[in-house]
Amino acid sequence: MDAGLPHGTTDTAGAPPGAAPRPAGPPRAVGVVWALLGLNVLGSAGAQTIFPIPRSLIQMVTMGALVAAFALALAVNVRLRIRPSAFVLLLTLLLVPSVISSANLEAGFGALFRCTRLALFVGTLWLLTRWWDGGWTFVRSHVRMYCVVLVSVVAGLVVSPGAAMPELYGGRLVGALWPLTPPQIGQYAAVVIGLTVLLVLGRLTTGAGAAAIVVPALVLLAMTHTRTATIGLLTGLVLAIGSLVLTSAAARRFFGWAVVCAAVAAVGFASALQAWFLRGQSQEHFTSLTGRAKVWDALLAAPRTTTEQLFGTGLGDKSFGGLPIDNSWLAVYDEQGLTGTVLVGSMLLVLGGVALLRPPSLPRACAIFLISYVAISSYTEAGLGDASAYLLHLAVAASLLAAPAAAMPPSASAALRRRVLRQVGKR
Repeated sequence: MDAGLPHGTTDTAGAPPGAAPRPAGPPRAVGVVWALLGLNVLGSAGAQTIFPIPRSLIQMVTMGALVAAFALALAVNVRLRIRPSAFVLLLTLLLVPSVISSANLEAGFGALFRCTRLALFVGTLWLLTRWWDGGWTFVRSHVRMYCVVLVSVVAGLVVSPGAAMPELYGGRLVGALWPLTPPQIGQYAAVVIGLTVLLVLGRLTTGAGAAAIVVPALVLLAMTHTRTATIGLLTGLVLAIGSLVLTSAAARRFFGWAVVCAAVAAVGFASALQAWFLRGQSQEHFTSLTGRAKVWDALLAAPRTTTEQLFGTGLGDKSFGGLPIDNSWLAVYDEQGLTGTVLVGSMLLVLGGVALLRPPSLPRACAIFLISYVAISSYTEAGLGDASAYLLHLAVAASLLAAPAAAMPPSASAALRRRVLRQVGKR
């Protein structure tokens, strides 16, 4: 997957005389930290697996992964060097309403546990900002991480097709080895497809390598019947590739072929696409967003005190009345109040604004894809107010939008070295 991607190692070969060496890339441990963060947000509630895994064990593994990620990030950044990041700053501020509302214990002691988890998650991101320089380190780690998850889904499908496509979920694909729901698998597949397509357009990976990833991921996405992930993928790619159209001939060719293929599919496979999109649901069930609208109406109609309106009721399991909220904005409003909603909206606005102000480039296009995908998914999926895969997507976007760290010129580096040697000699 990373064939052709810059690895950021220190190198002066082929550089003109007197040119500054390229800064050394991040240690391999950074990729391990990212994978551990990904493991932490995989969740513990989902379909029945082939080999039953106690939920308590899954929670121990995921929380242990977060603690290990924080410890490892601290070990590789022991001097606590961080870079300014409005995105992580707003995430840090989100801890304030989370702690205020959770301290009342209205949502139980689990709320304080979730606050601790969010604090460790944000702290790990702060430690990783040292390597946010607009490069491809975190994109590579992100794609690899979710490719491994998708491989585990395929393995479960091969071992036990019945468990991987249970009737409980209407025959939709689930995780049979790890409890993953169809929306989760659809999300991971969509993000992998979108980023890989953009890397192909930027010639940072080969067509054959990309096809080996994109084609199976498309099949998995289709098997999940996840409408939100599909719409997010298509919309995100349109916006991302559209941002490259004026500067990239490859983007213009891809965009043209995509329009032609979409027109052919709309005409020739209209009935099949409609059947896939409806998933056998009635029109009433479809228009109520699979029953989500009823939960949303009940949540908004529930009486709240002024404190609950401002700071929420505390971090919970993103449910109301025993039913999932499935909307990031309402989940944040319920758990972190209007304060949390404003902070989450500011995160998306800041990232989107920075992306629009950057000149056209492939990193900017990848960031636009991730931001738009998360924005669309937030309407029918929860997760923007707590440690989640959606926040990891936005963190990758923030790393792509960060300005490259300025390398010290050779003359300045040599002068600093001489000054240090003189000071040592005097002692």
